[in-house]
Amino acid sequence: MEGASSRDQQSSTSPFFNQKELQGLSSAYEGGGLEKAVSLIQKKITNLEGIELNIAVTGESGTGKSTFINAMRGLRQGDKGAAKVGVKQTTMKPTPYRHPTLPNVCFWDLPGAGTPDFTADKYLAEMNFEQYDFFIIIIHARFKGNDIKLAREIKQLRKDCYFVRSKIDNDLHSMKMGGMKCNEKEELRKIRDDCVSKLKEAGISSPDIFLISSFKINQFDFPALQETLSKNLNDIKKHAFMLSLPNITVKIIDQKKNSLKVKIWMLATMSGAVGAVPIPGLSFSCDIGILVTAIIQFRQYLGLDDASLQRLANIAGKPVGDLKAVVKTPLLGEINKDFVVRMLTGSVFVGISVAEAVFDFIPVFGSLFGAASSFGITYKLLNNVLDELTENAQRVVEAAFGTAPKH
Repeated sequence: MEGASSRDQQSSTSPFFNQKELQGLSSAYEGGGLEKAVSLIQKKITNLEGIELNIAVTGESGTGKSTFINAMRGLRQGDKGAAKVGVKQTTMKPTPYRHPTLPNVCFWDLPGAGTPDFTADKYLAEMNFEQYDFFIIIIHARFKGNDIKLAREIKQLRKDCYFVRSKIDNDLHSMKMGGMKCNEKEELRKIRDDCVSKLKEAGISSPDIFLISSFKINQFDFPALQETLSKNLNDIKKHAFMLSLPNITVKIIDQKKNSLKVKIWMLATMSGAVGAVPIPGLSFSCDIGILVTAIIQFRQYLGLDDASLQRLANIAGKPVGDLKAVVKTPLLGEINKDFVVRMLTGSVFVGISVAEAVFDFIPVFGSLFGAASSFGITYKLLNNVLDELTENAQRVVEAAFGTAPKH
């Protein structure tokens, strides 16, 4: 990676709250009770769900930028909302492509530099680089002068820049078809070393090179690229990026689960305080609407809604029925108020303790805890839902790519 962007100061206690916000949350609770604190939690949830993430994908024309953008969003050419793919210059201005389920995550297909329409100098002046969170420069065969000029400009802006060598599957296939004895691991090492060497010669120190195929997104360096991109974002933008990734590995599913888990204490607090109504047969009140929305969102983020399953089946080249066949949970049916009430009344929940909840960080709201508290019950319910959906998402990945879930 070349050029480190400034990071928001993050609290070691909570991924989504900095230290000043934590102090404000505690003060609000102590001075105004739960209602006052909940308004701050609602503001944070709104921020999480509305955060914008803009990712620029650039490089010379014909390197596979559009195909890569589709792959990152779990789409294929021809799918609704897919970026237009062509061997000629098809992008004449920065074109946004929003994620199909998280529209605040946007990939920008930038015009290829170095064409008659976009000389390097004109390109640098017109692309408005400041608006992007980070850049991905895609090349095929070798890095050229325009790629280096772009990387240096990005570095001057103190933005993160990643280098992707595309169509690696085509290169390996060509070697084999040409009669060469091809040790795939050794050939990949040679290609990587050559890319690194050329970039260092051009003055780009310690470049990260990712060798990928946009048609085999669970192979080569594609999973490593996704993981690296997420690591170098602040916690709130990392949350949005992780949830946008297609489910191509068990590790991605686990990371999504961990990110969603951090929100549960906030949702549980709100459920017991905002619009809470008594549940017949139970000794607590909660906001059923919050729980309905949370379950539907968890299901979608973990790729278990119908549209996400179809997109994954398309990528994996499997019938969608094969993926749906391994899903064993009623949580894929209609989620409404009656369904959630049945979940609450039909299960035996043991109240949680502060020790159990501290894993996700819960502010010092001592009165929220207890065996029959609204907070404790809804917190437990959402954790159980998340666990069940995660297990099913892991089975779907296994059915799609033959990757056994880890336990």
